[in-house]
Order: sequence, then structure tokens, then C-alpha cells
Amino acid sequence: MADNTVASVLAGLRRFPDVEAPNLQAWDATDKLLLETASELLTPESRIAVIGDRYGALTLGALAGYGVRDVKVHQDLITGERALRNNAAGLGIDAGFEQLPLGAALFDDADVVLLQLPRTLAELEEAADAVARYAAPDTVLLAGGRIKHMSLGMNSVLQRYFNDVQPQLARQKSRVLIARDAKPVTGPPPFPVADSNSELDLTVCARGAVFAGTKLDIGTRFLLRYVPDMPSVPHVVDLGCGTGILAAMYARIHPESNVTATDQSAAAVDSARATAEANGLAGQITVLQDDAMDSLPDGSAGLILLNPPFHLGASVHAGAGIKMFRAAGRVLAPGGELWTVYNSHLQYLPALERFVGPTRVAGRNAKFTVAVSTPRAA
Repeated sequence: MADNTVASVLAGLRRFPDVEAPNLQAWDATDKLLLETASELLTPESRIAVIGDRYGALTLGALAGYGVRDVKVHQDLITGERALRNNAAGLGIDAGFEQLPLGAALFDDADVVLLQLPRTLAELEEAADAVARYAAPDTVLLAGGRIKHMSLGMNSVLQRYFNDVQPQLARQKSRVLIARDAKPVTGPPPFPVADSNSELDLTVCARGAVFAGTKLDIGTRFLLRYVPDMPSVPHVVDLGCGTGILAAMYARIHPESNVTATDQSAAAVDSARATAEANGLAGQITVLQDDAMDSLPDGSAGLILLNPPFHLGASVHAGAGIKMFRAAGRVLAPGGELWTVYNSHLQYLPALERFVGPTRVAGRNAKFTVAVSTPRAA
């Protein structure tokens, strides 16, 4: 009965407001395997903490399939948070879960933690530290992932925080690691970290889930060459800001401008805020968690800086970039400019022309293209 209910829940899930396409699914085999593995531990009295529930499969599967009445969930992406609420409403589940940051409140009274394994060891370490630091010592962690994305390094990270880590048999190309008996944690949390970038003379701060950590990714490095050539305008947006390097460097070169650094990731927003503060730029940079500038008014930015992702989860997909181009076309003021750096093989120029307006190539190297788009006259 529970399996049928879970299957019904999974079948009803959507990714919206994240990008949707026929080849993009709102759940994967790991979600199903984690729920099946957890079923041996769950009762209606169980209190579950969930980390990394992309669109609500784990949270809603536990509530509907196993009668659990108390689930606390942390999702890094604002699109995931909204999708969970949308899916809950669509399934008629109006209670039983609470969305929280990665911190002590998430693990209050939890006896089981479900974790969709992240892609990076840094993000896994931040999650494992939080479980060991804040959950009760007898709390059981079930960490699951697709085998092709798992590594022995993940076992090693968990073994630093738990005395007992047991890999389970693989099923449907997924595997669950069961971690028990958390080790005592002392000292401050390992994240955020702060490193001095001598190339930029900038302190960069990063939480575990942020792309490239404190390093300068090569696309951003190429776009930074053009910051001195960019116009000085009252309001600038660093769209998909990550650790906030672009926002900080523009703000430093153009001290008369106000910069909004925005990202859908809570970890990125925390990192960008810390980067601004560490470099004395907090008064000039406003940091905002948002989905493709949804909360910014039409025509409100004279300049938008963009280094768009070309992955949606584990899939290479242009949808994320297209969504950002559409948003830029709306938020740019008349005469404003969108400066985009992208992998040249993606051939984004037609999309920029279509969704923003006239576009020229400002620069190109062996790997990247920098394009400048201006909004089409109404």
C-alpha cells in the first residue's frame, strides 16, 4: 500500500517554477530508494529531517506514503522550495512539513535524516557536520545518490563525522549510505570559508554548496576583463551571483553604483553577502535570493552581469540560461546592457537576440564568448 502511495506521489510531482521539459523529471530513482530504505525505520511518530529534497519527493513521499506527521526540510534552491509547496498543494497535503535553513532547528528531535547526496564533497561535509553537530547522537542518516555521481571520497567524508558508515547494495543505479553514531563535534562549523584571492586582491567567501567554492572560475575570470569597459549606472544586477565576485569587482571599480547580487541558491546568497562584508562593500551591494529576478521591477537595471549555468542538476540543458535571458529582457532599462559570458559551443547569440535584443560579441577566447545585449525598443 505504501509503495503504491509513494508511486502516486512521485507521478504527480512537477518541477515548476524551475525549468520544465520532457527530458527533465521532478524525481529520480534515488528518491524512491531512500524512501524504501527509510521505511524500515519510519513510524507515524518519526520525526524526519530532509536535506536536498529537489522538488518534494522525499518530504511528500514520507508524509503521504508512510504516515509521518513531522518533516523538516532544507532546500538550497528557492525554486525547490516553491516547487515543494506547489506539489504539496497539488497533492492536497496542506500540513506536516516545515522549510528551514541548514541549522539546529532543522534537526530538532529528528530520529532519521534523509539526504540526497550533493555533487561536491564540500557540500556533503557541510551537511554531515550539521547532522553530527545538531542532531541527537542516535539519529540515523540515510544518504543516497546515483552511482555514477558517487565516489569513495563521500564515504570518507561521512566517516569523519560518524563511527559507523555502511554502504548498501545498489539498486536501480542508485545506492544508499547509512551513517550512525555521530562523533562529537567541537569548534566552529567548517563553512563558510574565506580565502584571499591575490589575483583580484579580494577576499572570497563560500559555503559548501556554491559552485567553484572560493576559486575564481574561468568564465568569470574572462568576463572580469571587461568590467572597466562596462557603463557606470545607478543600478547593476549580478544575476546568478555565486560567491559575489563579479558584484564585488564591479562595485569596487564603479563606487557610485548600487549593485544587487542575486541567486536562487541560499548558499550562494550567504556567500555573496559574506564576500561583500569581507571587502568593505556591504553598503554598496544588496544580496537577494530570488528566482531569475522575479522580485525586481521591469526596466529597473541599467546593467546586468551574467555567467549562466549550462547544467540543470546532472543534465546539460540550455533552459536555465534561456530563463535568465528572458528575465534580463524584462528587467533591463531602456538603453541598458546585458553582459553575458558563456561557453562558446552553446551558441547563445540567437537566444540573446530573441529574448533581449540586438547583441554584439565583445570578446572571445578558445572557450568562452562575451556578448553584450541591449533591450529591443518597445
